[in-house]
Amino acid sequence: MSSFPQIPQTIADEQQLDDWLTTPSSELIEFVRTLSGDLLVLGAGGKMGPSLAVRAKRAIDAAGSPASVIAVSRFSDTTSRQWLDDRGVVTHAADLLDRNAVEAIPDAANVLYMVGTKFGTSQNPAFTWAINTVASSQVMQRFAGSRFVALSTGNVYPFVPVASGGATEDGPIGPVGEYANAALGRERVFQYFSTCNGTPVTLMRLNYAVDLRYGVLTDIGLRVFSGEPVDLRNGYLNCIWQGDANDAIIRALGTAESPHCLLNLTGQETLSVRAIANEFARLLERPVQFTGEETESALLSNSAKCCDLLGAPQISTETMIRWTADWLRQKGRLLNKPTHFEVRDGKF
Repeated sequence: MSSFPQIPQTIADEQQLDDWLTTPSSELIEFVRTLSGDLLVLGAGGKMGPSLAVRAKRAIDAAGSPASVIAVSRFSDTTSRQWLDDRGVVTHAADLLDRNAVEAIPDAANVLYMVGTKFGTSQNPAFTWAINTVASSQVMQRFAGSRFVALSTGNVYPFVPVASGGATEDGPIGPVGEYANAALGRERVFQYFSTCNGTPVTLMRLNYAVDLRYGVLTDIGLRVFSGEPVDLRNGYLNCIWQGDANDAIIRALGTAESPHCLLNLTGQETLSVRAIANEFARLLERPVQFTGEETESALLSNSAKCCDLLGAPQISTETMIRWTADWLRQKGRLLNKPTHFEVRDGKF
């Protein structure tokens, strides 16, 4: 998926982590040379958006392109906005549920749609549906002449047999719970306007981006480090380094088409939660406890199509676990936003 400088053994601090997350691959730098027009990142204030926007900005600068990167969010976290401003990203505050605010967003030929909400859905399902569908509709009408990559989720798939290699893009869907159904609603909105208006779109169904401050590996490692039992009810998973995911999201603009293109965005391996926990126990020199039992199915995606188009992820599972263990050992900052990977009933 990408080519980088030499991969470090550990990540020393947040400055190095952010630098690594925002360093563009050589493939990304070459790709942005082919882009015409500015790049708009909608939902740039979330967990992935800031590093994605800065990665794109660094790639554009390295390519010698005059394009701007415009990051749009409500920016309720002013720290995130300042971090982007300091790195040359143009920021624009807007609520995408406000039609007038959407109309006032600057024009851009290329749009990365990172908007969505997951946690708290059980308490406020109406808001989840609104942000996942109404906002998408308004944006697709406002930017009908642009090219889109829109982030979705592997939660739209049913649980599949662990030995299957994961759900494929042409297989059946089977969302469980309000969040997954709202996410499918978001996809349908993009598909509808892509077909009606001829807007090129790629939908990317992501399974578990990993950043040392949050993510499924951090969740598992933290439980081992803290002496808490690791839940095995959802005993298998896929994940991908957030930097690799962001690199692919930007480069997927080159795959956008009408009708839409659909890609699973995740790692190539089916990973055992038990095996991950045991490796953390070894690295952290802590005993590991388990609760629950594995079942024969899990929420898994097959990323072969994406890897064929964009290349395989650069950062291995072994590296991600090693980095995470060291991060926990040095008490690196955590976002305290668990993935709830163990949930099987779709209630978030």
